[in-house]
Amino acid sequence: METAAGLNDSGIALTAANRPFDAIPLFRKALDIEPENPLLWFNVGIAQQKTGEYEAALDSFAHALDIDETLADAWLSMGLITYELGRFDDARAHYQSALQHDPSSPQIWNNVGVLNFAEGKYNDARSCFEEAIKLSPEFYDALFNLRDTCSELGDTKAAEELDRVLSSVKHT
Repeated sequence: METAAGLNDSGIALTAANRPFDAIPLFRKALDIEPENPLLWFNVGIAQQKTGEYEAALDSFAHALDIDETLADAWLSMGLITYELGRFDDARAHYQSALQHDPSSPQIWNNVGVLNFAEGKYNDARSCFEEAIKLSPEFYDALFNLRDTCSELGDTKAAEELDRVLSSVKHT
């Protein structure tokens, strides 16, 4: 007999192998078994996001959060989707909720910085990228984004130093 955990593990593996269309039915079967499991809703949302089904993904993340509002990764994922859709106010609200539940996540701080940068709020962006780097000193994306932000702010000395740091940090 199939278990929700086994279906979930298979769905995660398929999503990681860039086969989200194959993963979604497995997550759905797992949800038939455990409909109140927030991680299953989150995982189907990730697969839907990868297929470009953004509204369905947002619905899945919202369902996960209805069950467990503390899932910072669901808030983060909703923020990323709404950012990509150009819904910056929604993205900011989702990122703020993510930070409320996981203030030590460098990824969330980086994403808030990207949003601020996109809105031309370079000083706010810089603060966010610096917080991300404080939490994870070799976080390549945050270092890269901070370098660009410093350039926008005319702080060429900091931008040059960040170029030097970036050359020694492994980009994954």
